[in-house]
Formats: sequence, structure tokens, C-alpha cells
Amino acid sequence: MRTIKPALAIAVAALAAPVWSPTVRADDSPPPCASTQLVVTALPMEAGVSHRGVPLVFALAPGAAPCTLTGYPGVDSGAGGPLLHARRTLRGYLGGLPTGVDVPPTVEVSPGHPAQATVEGIAVDADTNQCPTYTDLLVTAPDTTGTVTVPTTIDTCQLQVHPVTSA
Repeated sequence: MRTIKPALAIAVAALAAPVWSPTVRADDSPPPCASTQLVVTALPMEAGVSHRGVPLVFALAPGAAPCTLTGYPGVDSGAGGPLLHARRTLRGYLGGLPTGVDVPPTVEVSPGHPAQATVEGIAVDADTNQCPTYTDLLVTAPDTTGTVTVPTTIDTCQLQVHPVTSA
């Protein structure tokens, strides 16, 4: 009968034993933002060849922890004319994702690093009549349910909104 030397037996047993490794989280990004973590404001309107645009800024509320936003905010017109629902588009005349980028990024919102999304429309209708001037927008941050009224001015007959990006 053949015997295995003790040192060899230990080495074979060590190779056959399961290897333990700690669980490491692959994604260290903060969790998605909640409505209460954000303050939404509008920058001054931009214009170009009858196009109108309003950059929306999503910043952390005082004392809120960093969080992430992905996708499109919900945007509806407020006071000033008939109700308009913003159509979600990747890019438009005044903003949006760069050409060739077709997937909205996940943006980390942290102190001093807000996210931004552009809302845009056209100031005249198909018959070249001036569109209504709205004095606010109703905005819901991506993947949240809390809608806020954001004071701003935009003259438009239709709205579109682009995904959030880093500001």
C-alpha cells in the first residue's frame, strides 16, 4: 500500500478547499435621488432661430446626501397657456445628449455638482403666429413623484425635454 507524505496531503487539501473572498460591491455610486433631496431651478431662457430653451438645474437640498439621477424629468407647462406635456427626446436644437450618445447617463448629484436637463420649444406655430408665453413649468425629477413649480419664462407651442446630464 502506498502512503502520501503529510506535506503533500496538506497541499492537496488546501487546493481542494473552497476559496473565501469578501463580497465587494461593484457599484459604489450613491442611491437614486428622492424628490425631497433636490431643489429644482431654471436658468435664464436661451433662444436661437425661433427656438426657446430653459436649462433646468437639479441641485442637492441643504443637508441632503449625494444621490443619482438617470433619464428624463417630467415637464408640463404651467401658467400662461394651454397645458403642454414635454415630449422626451435625446437631443434638440438647443441641447441634449451629444451626437452618437443614445443612452442617458447616470449623473451623481453632490454638493457643488448639480445635474441639468434642457427643455425646449418653438416660439411660433406652423402659421408663424406667436405662441403663448408660459411663466412657470411643472417639473418632476427623473424616477421621482414629487412635482414642483419652477418659475421661468418660455414662449412656445410645444415642449420637449432632454435627459439629465452633468451641469
